[in-house]
Amino acid sequence: MTGPLLTGLGTRLARPVTKGERQRARLHLLDWLACVAGARGSEAGALGASIALAGWERATYLGNVLEMDDVHRTALLHPGPVVWPAALSMASARLEARLDAAVRGYEAMIAVGAAMDAHHYARWHPTATMGGFGAAAAFGSLIGFAPVEYAHALANAGSVAGGLWHMRHAPGVLTKQWHIYHAVRTGRDAALHIHYGATGPLELLEGAQGLFAAMAQSRGALAGDETGWLIHAVSFKPFAACRHAHPAIDAALELRRQGRLVAPYVVETYADALTFCNRPDPVTELDAKFSLQHAVAVVADGRNAEPEDFTPEAIAALAPLRAQVSVAEDPAITARYPAHFGARVNGLELVDTLGDPERPVGEEHIIAKMHSLARWGGLPSDEADRAVRLALENDDAAAIDAMLEAWIR
Repeated sequence: MTGPLLTGLGTRLARPVTKGERQRARLHLLDWLACVAGARGSEAGALGASIALAGWERATYLGNVLEMDDVHRTALLHPGPVVWPAALSMASARLEARLDAAVRGYEAMIAVGAAMDAHHYARWHPTATMGGFGAAAAFGSLIGFAPVEYAHALANAGSVAGGLWHMRHAPGVLTKQWHIYHAVRTGRDAALHIHYGATGPLELLEGAQGLFAAMAQSRGALAGDETGWLIHAVSFKPFAACRHAHPAIDAALELRRQGRLVAPYVVETYADALTFCNRPDPVTELDAKFSLQHAVAVVADGRNAEPEDFTPEAIAALAPLRAQVSVAEDPAITARYPAHFGARVNGLELVDTLGDPERPVGEEHIIAKMHSLARWGGLPSDEADRAVRLALENDDAAAIDAMLEAWIR
């Protein structure tokens, strides 16, 4: 008889992590550090500096501010902003142990998240609901959990899963950042309780009153297996906008390279992209990051979808171009989603987007992103160089801690 789902996942998490996964984790660490660096001057950064003590804890407020955090397509969530603070949160841990912790955190968060359905994504913020699983696995790895301890920690973290999308209807709130902080602290505390003897309901996922019954109409299988690690299936985000706007940005950039991006601009994409990003008249910076119309106008204006392209000044300047952008659903593109995030702009269709595993970006792109976001966050170029060195080349975990402390005061 097959045992509880979390028991099997706990066994997977206890496997050795290889050098290849650690190297991939280093890229995601640098990507997350870039997002933190770019957001350090934000309102969320000031909040984190006021409330939290350690650098890793303050950084929980920053990883998703710029909408450039890494993403898993089928789970429809962003692992980096949750997993990295948890993986860095034990000061005594060596960098190798922290990289292993991150790999396991990505695995747990994505595995459960990919089993949720469209009903869940329509109502719940998956990075929040699944984040506790990622943080519990990461911190459990730092502690040195056995398979059964992972399973119990995931069960207790999942038992209080939550995070509603309604924040999207309240402009200017910092609820999305609070979701990340809550997921990190909850998952971390769940693992700590197991370490000191607590246990959890191992059928938490599939039970009659469990997570699937409460949050989904139909459940799928947990993602992944024992032949590999899910961190390799995570996409990097090259543009400073909601992931649902990236396919349109990517297609518009390709048209611009070909000299064929001319008005009017007709965008056809999948249904969720319209649900989240059909905003013809953005007002705030966050509105602009969630606006297909603004995203295409940015490219039409000769810009490259960097943070400065979504400011109030850019919103005002690009109003005439936005007015020439129309958006609509293409059922064929919707049918391929979420396995493929695609869009068509003025007849040019891209099935996959830059940064996806099918169209990967190289190390040099993540390094360039680090430099770009460091500048945006007011850091000198040598700080970006330091982050690249510490994330990709060195094994000095304490130096990463010190760098975060210096960045967020």
